[in-house]
Amino acid sequence: MFTKSIPNMFTLCNLCLGMVGIMLAFDNKFNLAAIMIIIAMLCDGLDGRMARALNAQSEFGKELDSLSDVISFGIAPALIMYVSSFHGMHQGLIWTVTVIFPICGALRLARFNVQSGIPGYFIGLPIPAAGGVLATLSLFHKEISAPYMIIAMLILSYLMVSTVKYPNFKKVGFPKKAVMYAPVVIIAGVAVAVIFPDQVSKLIFVPLVLYAAYGLKQNVERLFRKRHSDEGTDQKVYNDHS
Repeated sequence: MFTKSIPNMFTLCNLCLGMVGIMLAFDNKFNLAAIMIIIAMLCDGLDGRMARALNAQSEFGKELDSLSDVISFGIAPALIMYVSSFHGMHQGLIWTVTVIFPICGALRLARFNVQSGIPGYFIGLPIPAAGGVLATLSLFHKEISAPYMIIAMLILSYLMVSTVKYPNFKKVGFPKKAVMYAPVVIIAGVAVAVIFPDQVSKLIFVPLVLYAAYGLKQNVERLFRKRHSDEGTDQKVYNDHS
């Protein structure tokens, strides 16, 4: 019975870290707040793998994972960005943008839960990746002005609900023997992150933003292909009527 509960313990750890991230943000400890989101991503990546390794998958675990993700990667990063970066802006605007991000994250998760995906791919930017980008992006609030942060937040929100295909690395195998080492990995990750919060957060930002940008690039290319296709169709119709 305990073995079956191990994946859910990691999911709850993910949820707790999201809440801690929110509280740290309101204490103006933005580096540590971002670190909490990154460690929550690690827990989120491990719970599913451990469930498969232990044959402990369940509908309960799936729903718990989605609810935790909304908080840790939807609400928490949005509030971290709100507290750290949105100063001197129109209140109605920043409230709207802050709310849109977790709404799109919730829609993304709901769609994931009810629709059959494409093997090896996610449809839309996964909410942990979007939340990770947003939380680490907030650390650049002194270098990047609020309007650009708002644009970035809206782009991430759009990518979550888009139909862009993103590579799915969650199905990578996780040997059953490795389960016992998972807590060690998390503790080591926490120790390194707490000792070097600024460096680790900004280092993690690079691969996350590249992953998100991959979908943006795919979307732009798809629009150009559609445009060329439409132009080709219009030209064919014009030739047929000439």
